[in-house]
Amino acid sequence: MTTECSPSATRRILHVDMDAFYASVEQRDEPSLKGKPVVVGGDPRRRGVVAAASYEARAFGVHSAMAMAHAVRRCPSLVIIPPDFSKYRAVSAQVFAVFREVTPLVEPLSLDEAYLDVTENAWGEPLATPVARRIKQRIREETQLTASAGVAPNKFLAKVASGWKKPDGLTVIPPERVEWFLQQLPADAFWGVGPVTARKLQAIGVMKVVDVRAVPLELLRETVGSQALWLRQLAIGLDDRPVVPSRPPKSSGSETTFAEDLTDPNDIHARIVEMAEDAAGWLARERLLARTVTVKMRYSDFTTITRSLTLPATRDQREIVRAAELLLERTEAGRRPVRLLGLSVKNFSETDPSAPVPDLLLPFDPPE
Repeated sequence: MTTECSPSATRRILHVDMDAFYASVEQRDEPSLKGKPVVVGGDPRRRGVVAAASYEARAFGVHSAMAMAHAVRRCPSLVIIPPDFSKYRAVSAQVFAVFREVTPLVEPLSLDEAYLDVTENAWGEPLATPVARRIKQRIREETQLTASAGVAPNKFLAKVASGWKKPDGLTVIPPERVEWFLQQLPADAFWGVGPVTARKLQAIGVMKVVDVRAVPLELLRETVGSQALWLRQLAIGLDDRPVVPSRPPKSSGSETTFAEDLTDPNDIHARIVEMAEDAAGWLARERLLARTVTVKMRYSDFTTITRSLTLPATRDQREIVRAAELLLERTEAGRRPVRLLGLSVKNFSETDPSAPVPDLLLPFDPPE
């Protein structure tokens, strides 16, 4: 696909996605790792999970979110690197600085991917494809890493396109080629459709994105619920979502899967208090108040529960810790072994940016 949308097209959207980001950074910084199957993640003996896999590792069927022990069985020669998020954040900052040279309309999705609306751009390019090429080149010059990009009239198509020819790919979908492109897409290319929903769609005859058009709306609603109209729109290539430069966070927190199940109530209490203190520190730095505290727990049999408590809006460390303690009492922690423990805060409201922040809260780092 080499043609380009005309200057009169309504929007020119890019989705730029770094290639195997964490693993590529590690291969860049340690030349001996180049060409080897590399993963970033946890210890396979301690329930570690793959956070990122190099393309050499992917050739063995290794992918992100896979249990590390499973990954090692698939590829015994796997090189496992513990994550260094401070390094990845630094590289991400370089990448996003390139994006913001072009346009203020940059919507981050993670450390390594973003949408850009380049309909108007600082480089004065009337077409999006030259912008995408220049961005890819600038990223390579700044970071010695590659990125893949999709160019399309909307976010849905741009995101699908960026994964079309990885790594180091560039796929352009001008308006006159949208229908051709949609005809190629399997049902799991839909925004927000995972394996479970894809199987439900297949059960009613939806193998490709365009098959949704022929499904009666009532049957589609019975199958995917509130997603029905959204999928119907995507199936004809419509997606009116704008690129939003920044979004207020909806929640913040942390969770940990333990190498050995926790059975000591005092140990569980200490862990949840530490998470509550971290959450309070994050609220203080962000000048936010939270109304809801949630504790998440997964027992040794993989049963997962959540418990929430709504408070008057606060960022007071003692109040958040006390809420966490009350929620802990509403679980079976100590009576049942605990595999995973998490805590989050949400339902935020802003406070006066000039309000003083208690010194007590400043040293805490935000959760990853």
